[in-house]
Amino acid sequence: MSQEISPTGKRSGPGSSPELRASHADRDRVVDVLRVAAGDGRLTSAELDERLEAALSARTVSELTALTTDLPPVSASAGAAVAEVKDVLRIDQRFSTVERVGRWVVPRRLELAAEWCEVTLDFTQAVITQDTLRIDVDMRGKTLTLVTRPGIVVDADALRLEHSTVKIRQAPSPETPITLRVELVGEKSFGRVVVRSPRRTFGQWLLRKPLSLPAAH
Repeated sequence: MSQEISPTGKRSGPGSSPELRASHADRDRVVDVLRVAAGDGRLTSAELDERLEAALSARTVSELTALTTDLPPVSASAGAAVAEVKDVLRIDQRFSTVERVGRWVVPRRLELAAEWCEVTLDFTQAVITQDTLRIDVDMRGKTLTLVTRPGIVVDADALRLEHSTVKIRQAPSPETPITLRVELVGEKSFGRVVVRSPRRTFGQWLLRKPLSLPAAH
């Protein structure tokens, strides 16, 4: 006997059970699992793009569950780091070096207050759980360097410059889906902003080998 789905999401017919509707929080949790799995190399960029689209359009919990049955949960894939994602991370430094490198956890928003500091934010191995990062810049002197990988784009149009320059050295890659958009706002004075890809090692330079980058999150 065929079953029908009512407008409330319940299946009609003998022995049927209602389909649980997915909430925004349910979708967000699945998106986190997918992004971390892609960063660990468990999903290709094409698979990530396809599953993200399916997750964002999913109506029921069972549809979401099907997207992650072959993946470990976020806690097993990225450890406790993902649980430590901060809504706002504030960096307030003077006359020192500031670095975020390796498998650091990208916050939802970053406030950068720095005076005469070299600041480096390296996203090549970072744990990314959202598609947008706003960086509120209040920086005087020295250089702000953002090291990116395919799928990460930087928008500095809203950044006010005073005796400063911006150099974005990103090769366009139309076939790579955008996984993180970094928006720079605020003010940079007396220095530079540099956006670049990772540098080759000496051996890679000698052999003319391309960079091997981790998969996008």
